[in-house]
Amino acid sequence: MSNDDDPSPREYASPPCFMHEVDPAYAGLPPRADADWPAVARWRKAERERLIAQRLSLHAATRADHARRISDGLSALIGDPADFIIGAYWPIRGEPNLLTWLEGLRARGAEIALPVVIAKKTPMVFRLWQEGEKLARGVWNIPFPADGKQVQPDIVIAPVVGFDTGCYRLGYGGGFFDRTLATLPEATIAIGVGYAQAAIPTIHPQPFDIPMRHIVTESGTRTR
Repeated sequence: MSNDDDPSPREYASPPCFMHEVDPAYAGLPPRADADWPAVARWRKAERERLIAQRLSLHAATRADHARRISDGLSALIGDPADFIIGAYWPIRGEPNLLTWLEGLRARGAEIALPVVIAKKTPMVFRLWQEGEKLARGVWNIPFPADGKQVQPDIVIAPVVGFDTGCYRLGYGGGFFDRTLATLPEATIAIGVGYAQAAIPTIHPQPFDIPMRHIVTESGTRTR
């Protein structure tokens, strides 16, 4: 695959549209401790809309080039992928398309897994997948492995809508990745990926936000 506008099956991708308004209790996250949370939540909603629109405005060829550079940065960070289980994601809404890179890792001895939302208020699980295997439609119609074996990844690669200087990730607001990372062993390496233009000074982290160990963009790697 040469760009993130053409992941097969492309009709599966549909935009998240409401999870940014979900209460953490609904999402299965710890209670909010920030008295200013209502203002932060409104700010995050506006930032998501701005950053997603900015990302979608990039030409497909530019996004494809950025994805190649991000893939190179991830390769340098991970090194020999043999025997690693790498949990990744299916790209939607202009996110970096790493599917070709992931298939290359699998050819070098890694196992690749994609996330599956089981239910609200629960962590996602990861199922093994390789190109050509059957996919089903999940939350927001995002494809997930229909029959893959459930595994625990050594490395989790999470797409970012935005990211800050502390390697905190602004996602779509559903809390799925934060809730999942909270259940994984401390040794699990969490890597956020996105475009350099998604950098912001702070996401105003809350008690339920989990920072990434690294953020990789087309311009380089930031390590917490």
